Amino acid sequence: MNGVALAVFIFFFLLVTAMGFMASRWRKAENEHSLDEWGLGGRSFGTWVTWFLLGGDLYTAYTFVAVPAAIYAAGAAGFFAVPYTILVYPLIFTFLPRLWSVSHKHGYVTTSDFVRGRFGSKGLSLAVAVTGILATMPYIALQLVGIQAVLDVMGVGGGEDTNWFIKDLPLLIAFGVLAAYTYSSGLRAPALIAFVKDTLIYLVIAVAIIYIPIKLGGFDEIFARASEAYSETNPATGAPRGATVPGEAGQWTYATLALGSALALFMYPHSITATLSSRSREVIRRNTTILPLYSLMLGLLALLGFMAIAAGVKVSNGQLAIPQLFENMFPDWFAGVAFAAIGIGALVPAAIMSIAAANLFTRNIYKDFLKPDATPKQETQVSKIVSLLVKVGALVFVLTMDKTVAINFQLLGGIWILQTFPALVGGLFTRWFHRWALIGGWAVGMVYGTVAAYGVASPTQKHFGGSSKEIPGIGEIGYIGLTAFVINVLVTVVLTFVMRAVKAPDGVDETKPQDYTADAGDPGVQVELPPATAGSSH
Repeated sequence: MNGVALAVFIFFFLLVTAMGFMASRWRKAENEHSLDEWGLGGRSFGTWVTWFLLGGDLYTAYTFVAVPAAIYAAGAAGFFAVPYTILVYPLIFTFLPRLWSVSHKHGYVTTSDFVRGRFGSKGLSLAVAVTGILATMPYIALQLVGIQAVLDVMGVGGGEDTNWFIKDLPLLIAFGVLAAYTYSSGLRAPALIAFVKDTLIYLVIAVAIIYIPIKLGGFDEIFARASEAYSETNPATGAPRGATVPGEAGQWTYATLALGSALALFMYPHSITATLSSRSREVIRRNTTILPLYSLMLGLLALLGFMAIAAGVKVSNGQLAIPQLFENMFPDWFAGVAFAAIGIGALVPAAIMSIAAANLFTRNIYKDFLKPDATPKQETQVSKIVSLLVKVGALVFVLTMDKTVAINFQLLGGIWILQTFPALVGGLFTRWFHRWALIGGWAVGMVYGTVAAYGVASPTQKHFGGSSKEIPGIGEIGYIGLTAFVINVLVTVVLTFVMRAVKAPDGVDETKPQDYTADAGDPGVQVELPPATAGSSH
């Protein structure tokens, strides 16, 4: 056990725990018993709070561990995360301000609220909500995997032969603390903690990108050692381990994975929850222009994968490569800082994700189908309880299943969440798509994506072994999620023509064109809570 690193880690953990509970008094509202307050921080965050919150939300412990781990395992193909975060910001600049405006005008808390209001369809709203919850669960689990990787490298919990309770006790404690302050403070807790998390991550990356290459003899030496390692044959596949430059055969996979991931990122409920917490449309527009700073950090972070190879890091689980690199290369006290950055990098997004999933359940399942007359106080209480249950589910997932299963389910979640794009983004710009056509396209995309992913094998497992497969009609290997999305859109367009031709009943659109450009300061703009029965007769 690394006592010094553990002490530093515990210090920062206690610091953010205190901040998490204190956050309930930060910008305290007169009425705390509403989802606007607990689940969206009162829709009051300015540019910098939103920037830290979104950064803490999107660049998680999983990002910190998995992106360089992908480089460590397979080479430059792992860099797909960098171009996709570059692609995503011009994309969201076009639609996030519109979503913020219409959500502010009508009091929408979730994407499913908007879909229900726009298309007058509780069925489509339910499909989006269920997809969001399913895609978020394994994502939360992976944050706990990130914490567990750090604890393993620090030697906390004992070896594999240790009693399971003692081994997992540190993770159980971290989970309990996370659950308690999220329940108490809602979205304000991760918003406040995100300041510490992002500061630590930027500090660790800045030091690592200078200090480690100096110790390893410079980047020339790092890339030379990495190239030599990648040229070795992988006994499991019979092919080279990887490459410092992706081969021609992998270019379609690389490009489609980057594009599909860019389209999917802001479909996740936690991304939208952080977005809707901002106080104005202009805050969102500013954030889309300054969030690319995180992409710069991500590019530097990915280089740590090459450094781990050059430093001779040997781990059976690739997720441990970067924590082990920090353990080997940094002084003990700074290794503790690096571990704290990863650990806190897990707590922030896990809190936001559980809140987002809980909001979806409360507004679009509980209120729409189980208790239409639920009061704001009842909604908030249900959301708090569900946020706990979601975290418990993620914890059970981590403790009872192999870590590669968690990773593969997260990849499957990306395929699923991309299928909500036509309803959400399409609905922000046009009412032409028919609600039943959107449900049909979503269903076909979900089935195709799941079946295709089930058929992908890897050296370690028979099913769900990856997220890439041959693209029908093209013959190249590409991202299953993007293929499913294209099929989804084609089915939606064809079915819309059919529905229009047979004059199938359209749902009632409760939004108006001016709602999509409204801002908080515009005359006459105020939050209107959507009626519980909106769209119920259509």
